[in-house]
Amino acid sequence: MNMKLTATVSAMVLALASGAAWAQTDITGITTLNDALDDQNTAIAKDMARSNDANRFGNQETRVGMSGSASLGYAGQTGNSKSQELNAGARLRFAQGQFVQSLGASINYADSNGVKTKQDVFAVYDANYYVNDKVYGFVLGRIATDGLAKDLPSALDPTLQADKNKIDAFLGFGPGYRILNSEQMTWRVQAGLGVSYLENGLGHSNRETGYIASSRFFYAFNPNLFATMDTDILKTKSSLRINNDLGLNVKMTDAFSTRISYLTEYNDSRAIQSNNKLGVSLVYGF
Repeated sequence: MNMKLTATVSAMVLALASGAAWAQTDITGITTLNDALDDQNTAIAKDMARSNDANRFGNQETRVGMSGSASLGYAGQTGNSKSQELNAGARLRFAQGQFVQSLGASINYADSNGVKTKQDVFAVYDANYYVNDKVYGFVLGRIATDGLAKDLPSALDPTLQADKNKIDAFLGFGPGYRILNSEQMTWRVQAGLGVSYLENGLGHSNRETGYIASSRFFYAFNPNLFATMDTDILKTKSSLRINNDLGLNVKMTDAFSTRISYLTEYNDSRAIQSNNKLGVSLVYGF
C-alpha cells in the first residue's frame, strides 16, 4: 500500500509540541512537517514489514533468479549549524531450485557540527536449502557494528563503553521444519548452533559457541485481520538473549490499516534485563 498520509497520535503530538521550533527554523513549516511525516512513514513501514515473513510459504513462493532493491538517502545542512546524514541499504535475493539466498545490508552515518553522531553498519546473510515443502536447512550470518562505541566518554561513565557493543556478530546453521503451511495458518521452527562474537567499546572481546532457536507463527482470522508471533532465542555461556514480537495487523479498508505490536527484548547479562515496546501504527492512504 502506498502510504501518502500517516495519522498517528505521536505525529499529532509532535506537530503540536514542535510548533515553536518550526517557526524559528522553517518559515512556512512545510519542510519540517514533510521531514517529520517522512520519518513517521519510514518507522511505520518498517513495523508493518516486520510482520511479513518472507519465507513463510517456502521457496515455492520465491521468484526464480536474482531480485532485490536498493535505497540511498542524504541530507545536509549549512549555516548556523552544520549537519549531514547518509542512509544506504540494499536487499538481494537469489533463488535457484531448492536453494534460496538473501543478503541485506544498511549503513547509517550522521554528524553534527563536525562531531559524528551515528556510524552504524548492519548486514544479514540468510540461506535456505529446501529438502521438501516441510524440511529445510539454513545458514544465518549477522553482523552489527557501531563505529562510535569506542568514542563514548568512559572517563565520565566507564560503564557506557562496557555496555555498548562495537561489534555484535553471529554465524550459525541448522535444520528447520514447517509444522503448518496453509493460507490461513503457518508455523515454522528452526534451531542450530554457531559462533557468537561480541566486542565492546573498551576493546574487550568475547567469542563463544552459541545456540539459536527461532519460531515464526502466522494466523489469519479473516482476509483483513491476521496475527504474528516471532520468537528468537540465542544462548551462549555468558548470556541468554530472547526477542519476542507479537503483532496484530488489521486492514480496515483498502485505504486504512493498522498494526499493534508488543516487542520484548531480554538479555540476562544486563543490569535491567528486559526492554518492552508497545507500538501502534495507523495508516491511511488515498
